[in-house]
Amino acid sequence: MPRGLKNKFLAREKHQQAPSDPQDFEDFEEAAAAAATAEGFSSSLHSPPGTESRSSPQDPEKAQSTTTASAGVSCTTSDKVSNSQKEEGKSTSEATLSTDDSCEDLLTGKVGLLEQFLLYKYEMKQSITKEDMLKVVNQKYKNEFAEIFKRACEHLADVFVVDVREVDSTNHSYNLVSKLKLPNNGRIRAGRGLPKAGLLMNVLGMIFMKGDCASEEDIWRFLKTMHVYPGKKHFIYGEPKKLITKDLVRLKYLVYRQVVNSDPPRHEFLWGPRAHAETSKMQVLEFFAKINETAPSFFPTLYEEALKDEKERSQTTDATKPETTAKASEVPKASCPAASLTPVEV
Repeated sequence: MPRGLKNKFLAREKHQQAPSDPQDFEDFEEAAAAAATAEGFSSSLHSPPGTESRSSPQDPEKAQSTTTASAGVSCTTSDKVSNSQKEEGKSTSEATLSTDDSCEDLLTGKVGLLEQFLLYKYEMKQSITKEDMLKVVNQKYKNEFAEIFKRACEHLADVFVVDVREVDSTNHSYNLVSKLKLPNNGRIRAGRGLPKAGLLMNVLGMIFMKGDCASEEDIWRFLKTMHVYPGKKHFIYGEPKKLITKDLVRLKYLVYRQVVNSDPPRHEFLWGPRAHAETSKMQVLEFFAKINETAPSFFPTLYEEALKDEKERSQTTDATKPETTAKASEVPKASCPAASLTPVEV
């Protein structure tokens, strides 16, 4: 498992509060940057320089040893603390609150530990059994496992754009599956690796924010907030410039083209046809909103644009459904205006 993912899943920061005035976030770049520092996003995607090296646990027992002290706190210990507090004259309600907080910290630590293990199994292309997950979480938390598993799945879906799906109900085995139809189940290239769909969703969001066309400078300025730099290998995304200017362009998720009459040459990004087919502006907006623990309507201008896009998609879908009584020649053909710029050959 990449070292950058260790402890970051387990050392959760307090959630950043969303600004009270939606107008403060008319510029989605500010909102996205704020989202990038939110707990769920920073704990999973951000890794400071020097964390690219790998250190993978070989089995559930070893994976469990990576848990932090906060994850090792038990409710039994908390009960002892509570009893001590009572003896010192503290109220029962204060002691109960302390116990509840400690138990919640423990649960959060177990969620992070399970996320780490699930990503490790994904990277190694190995199926995941409930038995192994219980070994990681610890059998004595069997009663809490359903909640721990639910939280871990939700967080992985929000940040890495992957679903945890049961593939064998008899043996209770699971796999992580990319929500986007990227090759090799979200790895882009054959072999081991971590999911790349999260980065793609960020780039698509930036393009959406910039009026459906973002300059290369805008993209890299935003990705730097995620500690993703052109030409520098990232512990999740590999070499990011190759990923977004070549791999995702070749796969038609992005269009990367030179700005007309720019001297020196400058480039910009647009959504590619596969991005339009596999996701939508509303889904991208929901991605950022969820990370920032708010609602898509918190970004009013973009929300209106996303609603308009949803309506147009629905109308297009309805228009392309042939009537049972219509002749083939009566079905209108979809037209697409010629592109004003030629995509860069990569």
